[in-house]
Amino acid sequence: MKTLKCDLCEATADGETFDEWMNALKPHYMEAHADVMKNANEGDHKKWMEEGKARFDAA
Repeated sequence: MKTLKCDLCEATADGETFDEWMNALKPHYMEAHADVMKNANEGDHKKWMEEGKARFDAA
């Protein structure tokens, strides 16, 4: 099980796999960082996913 912080604050989420971690982080991100989600375009989303995967794999 890996525990990683949100890239925008100190909140954490746990997951055995990247997909589990992302699913655990989504509710926090949608509530605490709704403005970021609302203003993100497809390129931003893809970059964020790639960076998140790299962070998860390195942990």
